[in-house]
Amino acid sequence: MIPSCLRLPLFGLLLSPLVSAVAEPTRFVQDRFAVGFWVPPQTSAALEERYAEIAAAHFTFVIGLCGGPNPEPAALQLERCERHGLKALIGLGSGPMESLPDGPAVWGYSITDEPNARQFPALRETVDALRRARPGKLAYINLFPDYATREQLGSSNYDAHVAEFVRTVGPDVLSMDHYPQFRRDRDGRDAYCQNLEAMRRHSQAAAIPFWNFFNSMPYGPHTDPTEAQLRWQIFTSLAYGAKGVMYFCYWTPRGDEFPKGGAILTADGRRTRHYDEAKRINASLKHLGPTLMQLTCSSVNRVKPGTNSTESLRGSFVRSLSEGDYLIGSFRLPDGRRAVLLNNYEFAYSSWPTVTFDAPSGSVQEVSPKTGGIAAVVDDSPDLPGLQIALDAGEGRLFLLPKE
Repeated sequence: MIPSCLRLPLFGLLLSPLVSAVAEPTRFVQDRFAVGFWVPPQTSAALEERYAEIAAAHFTFVIGLCGGPNPEPAALQLERCERHGLKALIGLGSGPMESLPDGPAVWGYSITDEPNARQFPALRETVDALRRARPGKLAYINLFPDYATREQLGSSNYDAHVAEFVRTVGPDVLSMDHYPQFRRDRDGRDAYCQNLEAMRRHSQAAAIPFWNFFNSMPYGPHTDPTEAQLRWQIFTSLAYGAKGVMYFCYWTPRGDEFPKGGAILTADGRRTRHYDEAKRINASLKHLGPTLMQLTCSSVNRVKPGTNSTESLRGSFVRSLSEGDYLIGSFRLPDGRRAVLLNNYEFAYSSWPTVTFDAPSGSVQEVSPKTGGIAAVVDDSPDLPGLQIALDAGEGRLFLLPKE
């Protein structure tokens, strides 16, 4: 689907006792929560309106540039990105790296999508060269999901594949695409979480962020996701500590694989219901993003219906949780405070759990998805005993706890 970014090794060549080591190129540093998509507008017409439309839906970056029979020069599209506060990951192309488009709107360059492990050494060479030519920019490579075959991966298993990618290529960001199914006869949610857990482990071991693609359109065996299913995919990623989420797709690709419905925009550029859904969800990400960027995930706990919640909550920052189906991401902030992302695992039903956090009740705060402000938690059912938290289907809410 698309590429992810890479991390560079230290280049320390000692020239003489009196000469310092060769300086390492400036590395990419993610400065905002990433909300992006695959397949930008596939037209060269009315690009000003198209980029305004993207920004109005609270996306933060674009992968690739607009297509069509007469693509606009990259410089004109980057001007529009800059005008609307968007960043861009531009395709690497085949020309010399010194001639790549550059400027304030360029976040980096996409190198390849879903590489086989045999490509990793050559990718490292490309990444090193790109970092020298464009220091501080992201060299982006997107990995397979964990349901790829051994032949696709070129590795014995998925965990080994990601580990080898990190070790050989040295990315600055891990990225993968995984599209869970929401069918009655095929529920892919748990497998999606397993893939997120792999990204969480390897990204934390390398001290880099991870991003992931999720599904926003019908194709093949996939049903057309509801707004709650979009929300579930995004907030589940946040519970695992993702620092970026990306929609597959924004503009509907043409081809036999996508004959029905549409993504956020149809193949001829009309908005589907997913545009307003994405706009609503992305507005929450915009407000939660500054806090999310500060968090380091310490554990992810699943509390299933009918299970012992005390055992299921072990290691989390939640002491007790009433019956239901939940995902809990526990985090630490640089200043020692803690955080909890409480996610309703149900995508078809709202939930009202009674929650006891690992902190005095009066000290728990919530980050508002409407403003980004921080305030004391409000009990959503004050006439009932305990603290009641209302969760829409697939929704997550972010709470802050004091230091231990």
